[in-house]
Amino acid sequence: MPRSLVFAFVAAALAAFALAVTQSQAKAAGSLLSQGKTATASSTENAGTPASSAVDGNTGTRWSSAAADPQWLQVDLGATSDVTQVTLNWETAYAKAYQIQVSANGTSWTNVYSTTTATGGNETLSVNGSGRYVRIYTTQRATQWGVSLWEFQVYGSTGTGNAACSTTNAALNKTATASSTENAGTPASSAVDGNNGTRWSSAAADPQWLQVDLGSSQNICGVQLSWETAYAKAYQIQVSDNGTSWTNAYSTTTGPGATELITLTGTGRYVRMYGTQRATQYGYSLWEFQVFTGGSGSTTGTTTGGTTGGTTTPPTGGETLLSYNKPATSSTYQNANSCVGCTPSKAFDEDPATRWATSDVNGWVDPGWIAVDLGATAHITKVVLQWDPAYATAYQIQTSADGTNWTSIYSTTTGKGFKETLTVDGNGRYVRMYGTARSNGYGYSLWTFDVYGTGGNPTAPPATPPNPGNPEHLVWSDEFNGAAGTKPDTGKWTQDIGGGQNGELEYYTNGDNTTMDGNGNLVIEARKENVEGHQYTSGRINTSDHFNFTYGHVEARIKVSGTQGLWPAFWMLGSNFKTGTPWPNSGEIDIMEHVGKVPDSVYSTLHAPAYNGGNGYGSPYTLAGSDFANDFHTYAVDWDSSHMTFSVDGHAFFTADKATVESTRGPWVYDHPFYIILNNAVGGDWPGAPDASTVFPQRMLVDYVRVSQ
Repeated sequence: MPRSLVFAFVAAALAAFALAVTQSQAKAAGSLLSQGKTATASSTENAGTPASSAVDGNTGTRWSSAAADPQWLQVDLGATSDVTQVTLNWETAYAKAYQIQVSANGTSWTNVYSTTTATGGNETLSVNGSGRYVRIYTTQRATQWGVSLWEFQVYGSTGTGNAACSTTNAALNKTATASSTENAGTPASSAVDGNNGTRWSSAAADPQWLQVDLGSSQNICGVQLSWETAYAKAYQIQVSDNGTSWTNAYSTTTGPGATELITLTGTGRYVRMYGTQRATQYGYSLWEFQVFTGGSGSTTGTTTGGTTGGTTTPPTGGETLLSYNKPATSSTYQNANSCVGCTPSKAFDEDPATRWATSDVNGWVDPGWIAVDLGATAHITKVVLQWDPAYATAYQIQTSADGTNWTSIYSTTTGKGFKETLTVDGNGRYVRMYGTARSNGYGYSLWTFDVYGTGGNPTAPPATPPNPGNPEHLVWSDEFNGAAGTKPDTGKWTQDIGGGQNGELEYYTNGDNTTMDGNGNLVIEARKENVEGHQYTSGRINTSDHFNFTYGHVEARIKVSGTQGLWPAFWMLGSNFKTGTPWPNSGEIDIMEHVGKVPDSVYSTLHAPAYNGGNGYGSPYTLAGSDFANDFHTYAVDWDSSHMTFSVDGHAFFTADKATVESTRGPWVYDHPFYIILNNAVGGDWPGAPDASTVFPQRMLVDYVRVSQ
């Protein structure tokens, strides 16, 4: 996600102190200080629940810890601050006993609140203390799981600092080298090109490094690492004057992956990330490696949104979505070819799979704009843009009282597309994006244009689905324990009859190829036989008419079919596909696919409007030299509002993080109901047709399918 970064440096550290804790809510909480700031934790449950999720202002994302005591989550406020209130929004896994602590240096801590009888839910704590760092230190969990917070908010007032660290990425387009590259498509230069869609990746071995030559010796005050799924668990940030002798400026053995903003002190011409322990079976992979320079040795850091007239505005709390379903206008819009009905209203409908685009007839020109009428005067504090590949490199966010006379509250000439979250400060009834330079030969296109603030005449958006419980409980299953020859339960499954898609060669029959074997398995059998003009038959069943759900743990124990041309799959399709939403707008979640020509691998992939087909977002799971068709394996996904983690036999191998997808691929279209599909395809664009080596019949055996929430 493109962001402007501000590193505020404090001239002298002040000792933290604690005063009496009151039992009633403070009359004035002060400003929200913690949102968007650097957060760290004692542990994380998985890559989808990082510390940063507790301070992102999004109540649909969360931090969760390992299942042990004690645990802690801390936030660096960026400067010494008077802390007056802390708000805890607990997930089900809360802490019964904990302390709120403050610190001047992140090492020595002072209690400002303590309890042993907490009840979870939403807690608003009035406190009185001072420090740059604030943390919650938990000593007793209320459940068998770890501890988990949707939001950790710190309120008060902040002292001023010396903003000596530049917000400019000193590594951009500089010469980069690496210990290795995975292939020619992932060179070292891709990590410093400013493009969140390109990356450097290394060979699958330890150690590995990526370094950048800044061109001259400089004071290094910060580094931002934007990791791909293959991140470093242990690494150092090192500086050097000559590219040979290196000095550690930062070191960790608990890297969380995703995006890491690191404040540090060092001097050198060269900066490198030196990875010593991979978090996955793959190598190391960075979308972007940014370096910030300046300062005089302090290590204060903050993260903010965009710039306004050369100054920065910190994020504010209490924003309301003001733009949902409000009247919208634009310079032009497209209604043909690949973008039928791409009217300006589609950017404000909170459907991540619909978009506005300028006309392909007369709109692929500069300038181009889209505006929304908030219904009444509002104070605008945040704008979120989710761009299609046709994005603006130069644009302004403008406000107006009358829809005619406009004032700029944000301006950039270095827009990077994908998702941009902009912190702004302006007033008006109307808000518009005014694009002045396009990223390519097409026009402008936005999946989402969200305006936040206070005032206006907001319409409440649809409620978000609840996340799974903790612990989760079984809500649906089929154990396939029917008698031999019986068909799947028609109260749970519907037969998909007819020819397949994607160049498949089979005809899916009405249950003739999907029967129980009497040993606790469903058999989906692919046969070589002529039916309805097809040379092969097979089976495909789904739960669309019986069971549709959002989020949870979904798993199946399956013995896949094999040999050339076979394509068994366990997957999910957005339920709105059945009511007219086309693929891939509906979203597709492939929990497991296997192609017979690659016997030792299975694949998990996501498909959406901006990434689908051969460009889907996913990963293989490989057991070198094996054949998945030889035995049963358990394939699963853990899915909630912030991520999906895919696993085979309990081994998690790929996590799709919502924030990462939005900032590197496109919209996340998975926060709505889906249904389950099982099928055993023959042929198709990916596996190719059967040949002389193919064996028929081929049986896909399914022991069970289970869903927990």
